[in-house]
Amino acid sequence: MDTLTAIRTRRSVRRFEDQPVEQETIRTILEAGFCAPTARNLRPWHFIVLRDMEVRRELSKAAGNLSRLVDGDCVIFVCGDREVQEREEFILEDGAAAVQNMLLAAHASGLGAVWCGIRTEKDLHEAVRRPLQLPPNILPVAFIVLGHPSEHPEPKNRYDESKVHWDRW
Repeated sequence: MDTLTAIRTRRSVRRFEDQPVEQETIRTILEAGFCAPTARNLRPWHFIVLRDMEVRRELSKAAGNLSRLVDGDCVIFVCGDREVQEREEFILEDGAAAVQNMLLAAHASGLGAVWCGIRTEKDLHEAVRRPLQLPPNILPVAFIVLGHPSEHPEPKNRYDESKVHWDRW
């Protein structure tokens, strides 16, 4: 799949088949995350691939969108290292770039995925920190639920000329 087709046709998938995702495909998706740009090229990411359903069920009981953790075959947590990148806003931006790359790689691989943010909600941040045994310098940013889709949302044309400004507002 070419890049523009992947960008235009990727949609969030929230329903998945009960079918495992191959380890090599997950590695390819992670590699796409590592190819994302970062502020000052510091590459502060760490990724946690969580397949253990017992841990996922435990985490899913916390508030907010953590209930999504039991969907799909696996979950990839995107985190940033504060010792590598001291500016939290850059960790969030770098994490978002990595997430987008991984979503596109998943879509191009025929998988479904949904991006769930966790960093700005402190309760979710703490709920994730303990079970995943995150060191104090590691900041959880988001997670991606990944699997073989059982739904195929139609692409939408999202271009909005009213939000495009040329040269000035």
